[in-house]
Formats: sequence, C-alpha cells, structure tokens
Amino acid sequence: MLKESISNSTMLLTSGFTVGDGELREVTATSRHYVDRLFDPDPQKVLQGVIDMKNAVIGNNKQKANLIVLGAVPRLLYLLQQSSSSLQLRTECAVVLGSLAMGTENNIKSLVDCHIIPTLLQGLLCPDLIFIEACLRCLRTVFISPVTPVQLLYTDPTVIPHLMSLLSSSQRTQEYITQIFSHCCKTPEHQTVLFNHGAIQNIAPLLISPSYKVRMQALKCFSVLAYENTLVSMTLVNVLVAGEQLTQVFVKMMQRDQPVEMQLTAAKCLTYMCRAGAIRTDDSCIVLKTLPCLVRMCSKEHLLEERVEGAETLAYLMEPDVELQRIASTTDHLVAMLADYFKYPSSVSAITDIKRLDHDLKHAHELRQAAFKLYASLGSNDEDIRKKITETENMMDRIVSGLSESSIKVRLAAVRCLHSLSRSVQQLRTSFHDHAVWKPLMKLLQNAPDEVLVMASSTLCNLLLEFSPSKEPILESGVIELLCSLTQSDSPALRVNGIWALMNMAFQADQKVKVEIVRSLGTEQLFRLLSDPDTNVLMKTLGLLRNLLSTRPHIDQIMSSHGKQIMQAVTLILEAEHSIEVKEQTLCILANIADGNTAKELIMTNDDMLQKIKYYMGHSNVKLQLAATFCVSNLIWNEEDGSQDRQDKLREVGFVDVLHKLTQSTDPNLSDRAKTALQQYLA
Repeated sequence: MLKESISNSTMLLTSGFTVGDGELREVTATSRHYVDRLFDPDPQKVLQGVIDMKNAVIGNNKQKANLIVLGAVPRLLYLLQQSSSSLQLRTECAVVLGSLAMGTENNIKSLVDCHIIPTLLQGLLCPDLIFIEACLRCLRTVFISPVTPVQLLYTDPTVIPHLMSLLSSSQRTQEYITQIFSHCCKTPEHQTVLFNHGAIQNIAPLLISPSYKVRMQALKCFSVLAYENTLVSMTLVNVLVAGEQLTQVFVKMMQRDQPVEMQLTAAKCLTYMCRAGAIRTDDSCIVLKTLPCLVRMCSKEHLLEERVEGAETLAYLMEPDVELQRIASTTDHLVAMLADYFKYPSSVSAITDIKRLDHDLKHAHELRQAAFKLYASLGSNDEDIRKKITETENMMDRIVSGLSESSIKVRLAAVRCLHSLSRSVQQLRTSFHDHAVWKPLMKLLQNAPDEVLVMASSTLCNLLLEFSPSKEPILESGVIELLCSLTQSDSPALRVNGIWALMNMAFQADQKVKVEIVRSLGTEQLFRLLSDPDTNVLMKTLGLLRNLLSTRPHIDQIMSSHGKQIMQAVTLILEAEHSIEVKEQTLCILANIADGNTAKELIMTNDDMLQKIKYYMGHSNVKLQLAATFCVSNLIWNEEDGSQDRQDKLREVGFVDVLHKLTQSTDPNLSDRAKTALQQYLA
C-alpha cells in the first residue's frame, strides 16, 4: 500500500521535471527513505523524519527537487492539516515546506499546484504563534516568487482582514505580512481591497518599529499602495505616526545616514504621492528632499540596481513638471552623470567581486534604459535642457545605437528620448540632421511591437514638419505606404500618428506628394477615417484634407476627381453631433474648396450646403461664424470669373442680410471679416 501511494504521487508530480531513468533510480535510492518515514504509523518517527528532512534540504536544491518529485509535498500538507498531528509536527512541516519553497521556480510551481497557499492560509486560523509564523514565512517565500499568481491572496475575502488582525502579534508576523502585501499589490483593485481593510492605519505604526526589516517592508507597502492612487495618497498626507506627519517620517527616512534601500523607497513614496496630486510639485519635501535624494542615487558609487531605480523614479517624478526638470538638470551635474550609465561596467571598473561583475554585465542594458528614460523626462519641455543633452558626449550616437539594441525595453526608452528631443526645432535642424536619425527610426518602424511603434511614429511626425531637413530624405525612402498602413491599425494612437504624419507631410507639399498620399491612402480609407470614433483621428484627418486642399491648382485637381465624396463627407460632419473644433476644421476645408477656380462650383450648385453655411454664420460660436464667413468671402471674391453671378445668387438666398448683421458683431475679427465680404458687393 505504502509503495503504491508514493509511486502515484511520483507520477503526479514529475510533470515539470525531466529526470532520466538512471537519474531517477539514484533520486529514488537516496531520497525515498525521507518520504517513506512520513508514512510511518508512529507519530514520533514521523516527527523525527520531518526534522531529518529539514536538515537534509537546507541549501541543497537537488535534494529539494528530488523530494518534490517523490511526492513529499502532498504528504507534508496532509500532516500539517491534521488536527491529530502535534503542534510541533505541524510547525516542522511548515518549516520544511518553507525550505522547499526557497529552491527554484519549478519548486514553487509544484508547491502552488499542490494547493499550498489555501492550506497555509487555513493554518493561520490556529491560535499558536510559532505555527502561524512558520506558515507566514512559507507564504511569504511563495508569494515573492514571480511565478506565483498573486490573485490567490484575494480569492477568499476573509484572508486580508485576518492578516490585518495578525499584524500586531509579533515583529515576525509584521515583517512577513507586510512583505506579502507589498508583493501582492499589483492592480488598482488590490490597492482598494487593502485600503478598505485598513492597511494604512494598521501599517503606519510599523514605520517606527524597532526592527529595520519591519520598517522597510511597511515602507514598501506604502509605495505600492500610493502608486497612481489619488485616494490612498490623499489619505496618507493626513496620517500621523507618533504625532508626526507621515510625509516627515518619509523625509527622515531619506537622510543620507539611512540605508540606501530605505532612502530610495521613501523617495518613491513621496514621488508617487506627488504624482497622484497629494503633494504639490513645489513643496519643499519634493524640491529640497526627494529630488536631490533621487539625483544622489544616480551617482556611480551606488549599485547598478540603485542607479536604475533612482533614475527611473526621478524620471517619473518630474515628467509633467517643467520646473522640476529645470531644477534636476542643474543638480549635481545630472546630465553629465547620466553619461556614465553608458560606460558601465568599464574596463577599469572597481568591481572586484566576480559574481557582481557577471551580474552587472547581464544587467548593464537596464542602466542604458534608465538613462534614456531620464533624458526623455528631463528634455520634454525645456529647450536649454535639450541642448545640454544633445551636447553631452556622443549622445546622439548613443541614441542611434539604442534604437537597434536587442532589448526591446532599451529600444523603447531610446525612441522615447528621441521623441522628447524631437520637440525642438533647433535639434531637428541640427543634431537630428547631422546624425541621419531618420534611418534607424524608419528601420524601427518595420514590425515593432505597438508601444514602440507609437513612440517611433510620434517622433516621425516631428521629423516630417516642414522646417525639418529630414523631411525630404524620409519622403524619398517610401514612407507614405508605411504611414497609410498605420492608419488601418486597431490602435487609435497608431491611427492618429499615421494620419498626423501624413498631415505634416502634406503641408505646403508639391502636387506629386499630395497625389501620392491620396493614391496610397485610397479614398475609401480616407472617408473611413472621417467617420472614425476617435476624435483625434477625425481632427487629424480633417487637417490632412485641409492641407491637401490648399493652393488653387491642387484644390481643383483633387475636387475634380474626388469632389462628390468630399462634399458628402463635409455634409455628414456638419450635420452630426461633433465638437466645435471638428466643425470649425470642416468649415475651413469648405473655405479652401470655395477658393478653388472650378471647385467652388461644387458649393454654388449645392443649395443644401449654402443653407448650412448660412446657418453657421448665425451660430452662437464665433469660431464657426468666422469660418463660415470666410467661405462666403471666397465664393464672392470680385477678381474671379463669374463672381457677379455668385454674388447675385447669394444675395437671393439672403447672405447679404446676414453679413450686415455680422458687421455689428462685438467680435472685431468677425465684424471685419463681414465688412470685407460686403465690400465685394460695392466694388
């Protein structure tokens, strides 16, 4: 019977392990006696067997894997749950399971598959503190593994309140529970559950615990709770810990005499509270404490992961605030300090620890990613800072090589940095041109993941502005097809960028380029975009149409081939429920059509359209009145053929009366525009 139950569990658990026949025999021979003893009828022998197993697995990953393969886990969990098992046996079982969990990710997967989490959570209902601590220690080890589904903590709604009630039991329960919370709080829903069960008031007192580990885990909890969460952040601002404001407790934790991990995590808490709107960006705890602390973390005496976290947190802190960007750019030579991120580890590196060097070589790309992110954030608004960045040694070359790195995260960060710098007219005319940045950018646009495509296409939009010297070579590289394909994407951001780039390209372009855009996009797609549910897409498509329909020969040519459809689209937009901006842009397109030599007839022969123009001249919004009046001006302009007939027709339809009324407008632009139009009748 005994043999059978073991071989059954062996069959169940070998999945995930590849063990050869000879190896399995060896495994079986050396480890089976440990498992056999768990089935002994004498409870004392079982206890001794568990203790011996505990000693055998410490620091021995192979032995851990063997015991899991042989089915030790289901038996240990069974013994742990039995009320007939002594408390000592149950505790020792929890300790061994905790030790097995310390092994490889495969071990953790096997433990989770055996339902270790609900079993241990159930064990927390036992009144014995030593047993509770053993269960919590094992749960902590399982939950901090990346392969454990964190959702398992939230399956049973009674678990979180019970864990909160155990927080006051001992320093160990405080350390393990806060560590579990900080690792299992991954979504806004998780934040809400923890917040609603009193996480803030239960964890805040732990920030002044005599135990460093408890203080540290409590601090980590607050950083994950506050991240992008206004409710939590606003609540934290008003929390007092031993009579002191929580923000001040965080400020003290950032002092230089504190461990770096604590300084960094406290800076993250204040950063997240600031970004969530609970602390002003000009508050002294941000400007004088948090920002300098994060800049300090970027210096080379810190470990790689500290420099990465410092730079990424700083980038996030100042992303929306130009004043913080200016302060950071002049603190501790930050811009130059970041250049070191690209030279790491150098041949003269001070790292004597071979293991550390090996680790850092594997993770050096994270430094480059962090530097690009921070440069992107620093340069997102201020022209002087952008100049400073591009003048940093080999900076443009570094960005260019970053665009083709194997790590997708580095490519994304590099293109983000490029996008930030491309907002500068000066840089587009100089550095971008000198380094032919458009070439690697175009390469990046071929089959990249969506998030990279969004950033790369945004940058391309800027490179296609009329004053950018890169515009010509990009046009020659066959970019139109690529941009047209972006407009068919499921992602609204990509559709916007595709059409935006085409709009920039069509601005003051020659006839050949415009014809190529219309041909590549196809009228069907153009009109599909004009009924896009995303307003940004619609606005940019109208912008494209407006740029295509500029200068008379172009207007006449496009309207002669696509006039009917364009007029139809204009009608639909003017009749539908759209924003003022959309309707204004549409009326401007109509004004451009009215400026054509032959194209204007499409308006003049369309009585319904004339009525619409008249309606918008009397609209309550001045912008729409102006655009509609502009239309009329172009239709009746004196120096053009047939102007007399058009003037007569519009007089008959009642336009002159409306124009007289508009000359009395309180808006000076509108009254001037109406007067100018009326003068055409007098000339």
